[in-house]
Amino acid sequence: MTVQEPVAGFAVAVVREDGRWRCSAMDSSVLASLDTAITELRGLRSTGAVFGMFNVDDEFFVLVRPVPGGVDLLLSDAAAALDYDIAADVLDLLRTDPPDEEDDEVWPEGNLALLADIGLPEGEMLVIVEEVDLYPDEQLEMIAQRCGFGEQFSGFMERLDQ
Repeated sequence: MTVQEPVAGFAVAVVREDGRWRCSAMDSSVLASLDTAITELRGLRSTGAVFGMFNVDDEFFVLVRPVPGGVDLLLSDAAAALDYDIAADVLDLLRTDPPDEEDDEVWPEGNLALLADIGLPEGEMLVIVEEVDLYPDEQLEMIAQRCGFGEQFSGFMERLDQ
């Protein structure tokens, strides 16, 4: 049995219940295992939106949203699959090949419209993802603000910094 090194970053579960948003920390093991992330998110039963936002090693982010019959995914940088298991798992689930090692272009893979029903259309998500001058936590903060839970996300980030 091999021991996996912990992956730096953070994972937040976002839940909307009765019109109110809540952001809570997820176990850091989800940053290394997409299956673990999906299982943990499916355990957060809610009548409203449930999804996960993962900042992996300050290199890229992953959005995971369980849906009936599957899961919607967005990987901010497909090239991350060359170095990170969770990114490779996302591409495997999407049935997409990783890019060549020589390709240094950043492009997303997955469903850019996975948060369209809560206020973030596909085109705006693409603009956020393509903003390569921002760190993943800054991109996730922009997503949170656009979807209407910016204050809750900021509170989560403040608790992380303590």
